[in-house]
Amino acid sequence: MDLIFSILTLIGSIGLFLYGMMKMSDALQKTAGEKMRNVLASMTSNPLKRILTGALITSVIQSSSATTVMIVSFVNAGLMTLTQSVGVIMGANIGTTATAWIISLLGFKADIATLALPIIAFGVPMMMLKSKRRKTMGELLIGFALLFLGLAFMKNNMPDLGSNPQIMEFLKNYTDGGMLSVLLFVAVGTILTMIIQSSSATVALTLIMCANGWISFELAAAMVLGENIGTTITANMAAMVANVSARRAALAHTVFNIFGVVWVLILYHPFLDLVAYVSNLVGAGDPLQARTAIDVTISLSLFHSMFNIINTFILVWFTKYIVKIVTKLIKQKDTGEEIFRLRYITTGMMSTAALSLQQAKLEISHYAKRCTRMFSIVREMFYENAPEKFSEQFTRIEKYEDISDRIEVEIANYISKVSEGDLSELNVHRVQGMYKIIDEIESIADSAYNLARTLKRKNENKIEFDAALTKDLNNMFDIVQKALEIMNSNLEKGFAQIKDIHNAYECEKDINVKRSQLRDKHILNIENGKYSYLAGTVYTDLINEAEKLGDYIINVSEAIFEISQRNEI
Repeated sequence: MDLIFSILTLIGSIGLFLYGMMKMSDALQKTAGEKMRNVLASMTSNPLKRILTGALITSVIQSSSATTVMIVSFVNAGLMTLTQSVGVIMGANIGTTATAWIISLLGFKADIATLALPIIAFGVPMMMLKSKRRKTMGELLIGFALLFLGLAFMKNNMPDLGSNPQIMEFLKNYTDGGMLSVLLFVAVGTILTMIIQSSSATVALTLIMCANGWISFELAAAMVLGENIGTTITANMAAMVANVSARRAALAHTVFNIFGVVWVLILYHPFLDLVAYVSNLVGAGDPLQARTAIDVTISLSLFHSMFNIINTFILVWFTKYIVKIVTKLIKQKDTGEEIFRLRYITTGMMSTAALSLQQAKLEISHYAKRCTRMFSIVREMFYENAPEKFSEQFTRIEKYEDISDRIEVEIANYISKVSEGDLSELNVHRVQGMYKIIDEIESIADSAYNLARTLKRKNENKIEFDAALTKDLNNMFDIVQKALEIMNSNLEKGFAQIKDIHNAYECEKDINVKRSQLRDKHILNIENGKYSYLAGTVYTDLINEAEKLGDYIINVSEAIFEISQRNEI
C-alpha cells in the first residue's frame, strides 16, 4: 500500500511540474507569441540563423515540442519550406537543453521551492487584474512557482533506495549489462517521454534519479539520449492531420534525433570521456566518479547540451539528405493538391520601399492565382458524384480557405512594415491600394468556400439539378472564371501597364445580366413546380454567391486601375 501511495505521489509531483511548465510556456507564448511567429517566418535565408532562431525561441518558451509544433503548422500553411524547417528544428533541440541548466543551477543549488508560495502570492492578484498583460505576467509567475514546487516534490518523493532494497535488487538486474543496459535505458527514456509528452519533465526526472544515486551517470546519459527521440512524438502527432510537407517536417525531427543518438551510441564511451574532460574544465569534476548531487546534475546537463550542439553542427551539413530521406519515406499522393506558400516576401525587406512594394505586388499576384484555384476546385465539385472524392475536395477547400486567411495576414504585415519607413505620397497611396486588393482576394477565397458549402448542402439533402439548371449554372461559372482570368492578367501586367479595365467591366456586366436572367427564370420554374423549394433555394444561393464573387473580382481590378492612375511603378 505504501509503495502504491509513493508511486501516486511521484506521478502527482510530475503532474505538478508539467502543469507549471505548461502555464509558464502558455504565458510566455501569449506575451511574445506573434513576435516569435514573425521571427520564425523570417529566418529562412541562412542555416545558422535558423538554428539560432530555434534555440532562442525554445529556450524562452521552455518547450521544444511547442516550437516544433509551431514549425509544423508553418510548413502546413506553406509559410516555411521543408528545408527551412529542418534548421529551426535543429536549433529547438539546442534550446530545450536550457531546462536542464535551470534545474541544475537553481533547482539543486538553491531551495527555490521555499519562494514558490510568495511568488504565487504576487501572481494570483495579478491574474485578477483587467490588464491582459498583467494577467499574463501573473500566469507566468504562477507557472514558474508550480514548476519548482513540482521539482521539489519529485526530489522529496523519489523512492529511497536505502529503505527499499527490493527496488535496488530490481535495478541491479538491468544496470550491469554494459551496452545492453545503455540501450535499455535509451528505450526507457524514449518511452517515458512519449508517455509524459515532455522531454523537459523527463530530463528533470532523470537528473533527480542520477543525483540521488538511483542510476549511474552512464545510464542517466543514455536516458537523455532516449528523451531526445521521445520528444519528437508530439510534432508527429500534430502533423497526422496536416499536409505532406508538414508530416515530412515532423519526421525530419525524428530522423535528425535518431541519427544523432546512433552516432553517439557508436562512440559512447569516447563521448562520455569528452564530457568528463569538459566537466573537469568547468570545475564540476569527473561525472563517472561519485560526487555531490549538484556536480552530477551539472555534468548531465553538460552532456545534454554537448550532444545537441555537436549533433546539430554535424548534421546541419546533411540537411538536404535528411530532406531526401523524409521525402522518400513520405511520398506525395497524386491528388493534384497545390500548396499555398509565400514565394516572394519570405526573404525579408528589400533595400528600398519601392523594391519592397514590388516584392509585395508579386506576392499578391501569386496569392490571387492560388485563390483562383479554389474556384476551379468548386467547379470540379459541382460535377463530382462520388461521395469520397467530393468529401476530399471539400476538405481541400476548407484547408485552402484557412490558409488564405493566414497568407492575407502575412502579406498585410509585410506591407505594414514597409509603410513604417519614409514613403513618398505616391507609395502611401500604393500601400492603401494593396491593402484593399488583398482584402478583396481573401473575400474571393471566402466566396469560393461558401459555394463549396452550398454544394455540400445540396449533396447532403440529395438534391439533383436537371440538365437545364446544370447548364445555366455552368454558364454563370464560365463568366466568373473569365473574370478571374482577367483579374489575374491585370495583376500580372503591373499597375503602371493597365491603361483601362474595360474588359473587366464587361465581364462584371455579363455576370449581373446572367444573374438577373437566372433569377427571373427561377421564379417561373418555382411557379410551374419544376423543382422543389429546397432545390430552388440551393440554386439561388449558388447564383447569388457567384454574383458576389464577381463583385470582389471587379473590386480588385478597380484597385489596380486606381493605383495605375498615379503611375506608381
